[in-house]
Amino acid sequence: MPFISAGDGDLKSVFVTDSWLIDQFVGNRFFTWGFNSNGQLGDNTASDKYTPIQTVAVGTNWKYCFGGVYATGGIKTDGTLWLWGWNDNGQLGDNTVANKSSPIQTITGGNNWVSADLGQRFAAGIKTDGTLWCWGNNAAGQIGDNTVTNKSSPVQTITYNNNWVQVSCGYRHTGAIKTDGTLWMWGLNQYGALGNNNSASCSSPVQTVAGGNNWKQVECGDYETYAIKTDGTLWVWGYNSDGRLGDNTLTSRSSPVQTVCLGTNWKSISERASLVAAIKTDGTLWLWGYNNVGQLGDNTTIHRSSPVQTVSGGTNWKSVSCCFYNTAAIKTDGSLWTWGHNSWGQLGDNTTTHRSSPIQTALGGYNWKQVGLGYRSSAAVTYGD
Repeated sequence: MPFISAGDGDLKSVFVTDSWLIDQFVGNRFFTWGFNSNGQLGDNTASDKYTPIQTVAVGTNWKYCFGGVYATGGIKTDGTLWLWGWNDNGQLGDNTVANKSSPIQTITGGNNWVSADLGQRFAAGIKTDGTLWCWGNNAAGQIGDNTVTNKSSPVQTITYNNNWVQVSCGYRHTGAIKTDGTLWMWGLNQYGALGNNNSASCSSPVQTVAGGNNWKQVECGDYETYAIKTDGTLWVWGYNSDGRLGDNTLTSRSSPVQTVCLGTNWKSISERASLVAAIKTDGTLWLWGYNNVGQLGDNTTIHRSSPVQTVSGGTNWKSVSCCFYNTAAIKTDGSLWTWGHNSWGQLGDNTTTHRSSPIQTALGGYNWKQVGLGYRSSAAVTYGD
C-alpha cells in the first residue's frame, strides 16, 4: 500500500490506505476488474471481468480506492465514503450483513472522510476531525472498542481521540498512527503481530515495544506488521515462516526488527498475506515473500526472504499495491503494471494467464492515478481526461 505526504515531515498531511496515492485532482474515474462473486467490482453483477470496467456509480469525482477480501471501497473528492461487495460481518458499515454489488455509503454517511481501509471482514476510516472509526468483524478485538462484539455500523475506538492520521487493517489486527507520530496496535496478536513482545490479543490500542514518536506509515498483513519511520527506516514484526519479514530468516518476531536491506530511504510499503512490496525514495521497487505464481515480478517462482527488485527495475515507480498473489504498481509516467496470479482476470490483460514479470492492463494508458488490490480483484482510479 503506497504512501504520499503533502509535505515531508508533516504527519497531518499523510493519509494511507491498503494502497493509495491521495491528491486533490478532480475528474477521476473508478475502474475494477477480476473476481466478482460477491459484487466487489461494483457493477451490479456477480460476473468476473478480465479487463477494467467502471462501477455502476460511474462519476468523475473519485479520490482514491482500496480493496479487501471480496470487498472494495473508495472515497470521493466530496469526502463521502463508499463500500461494496462482501458484507457477512457488517464490514460495509450499512447496519446490515447483506452483500452489495453496487456502491453504498456507510450508515454514518457524511462528507468528512479522509482515508479508509478494508481488512478481513472489517474496516476502518478516519474523518477530517481526526476521529477513528471501525466496524465489521471483532472476534479478536480488532475494532478497538474494548469488546469482541461485531459491529455492522462504525464505532469509535475506546480511546475516542481526535488526533488519528493513518490506519491500516490486516487479517484480524489494526494499526494506526497519531499526529504526534506514535504508533498504536490492537486485535489479534498471534505470532507477535502487535509488536509488544508477547502474543496476547488486545481489544483496545497499545503501543509497540519500539515506542517512539517518529512513525510515518503502518501496514498490517495477516499475522505481521510493517512500519516506516520519519527517518526512512523500515521495521517489521510478526509471522515469518515464508520470509515475509524480509530479514533473511524464517523466524517470527514479536517486536520490531529491520529488513536485511536496512537503509534510511524507504518511502512506502504495501503488504497483504505473504507478499510484500515497497518503494524507496530513489523510485526503485522492492518485493519479498511468497512467490508461487510470480507475484514478486522477478521472472521466477522462487520465494524470497530478503527484498529483490522486479525484472523491470528502474527508478520511476510511484506507488504500489499488493494482495495475496498479485501486485500492481504505477510509474511516474502514469502507466499501470500488474503481475502474479490471474485465474480470475485480476491482472486486467484480458487473459487468465499468470505473469511473473510486469505487464500493462488491456486499457494501457498513462493517466492512472492510484491502484488498490483486493483478494482476486483489482481497483484503480484515473486522472481526469
